[in-house]
Amino acid sequence: MTSSVSTNPSTLLPLELVDKCIGSRIHIIMKNDKEIVGTLLGFDDFVNMLLDDVTESEATPEGRRVTKLDQILLNGSHITMLVPGGEMPDT
Repeated sequence: MTSSVSTNPSTLLPLELVDKCIGSRIHIIMKNDKEIVGTLLGFDDFVNMLLDDVTESEATPEGRRVTKLDQILLNGSHITMLVPGGEMPDT
């Protein structure tokens, strides 16, 4: 008899869910209204994140400014929301 591990997100702890996103694209909304999409390389217990192949989007008075970065280290205390598998909205 084989036992299967439940992958229902409601039974996972938050850091376990983030851990399952390593190697995947993730959409991050920051407290300063910046939005970042990148491939999650790793994180620590404070949810500081290392991302690869990053697109950063920020609303400015002149319009939306988009910046492409090779890698970025995010401070976890500035993150508002994580969307696993998310991509940057077109708006």
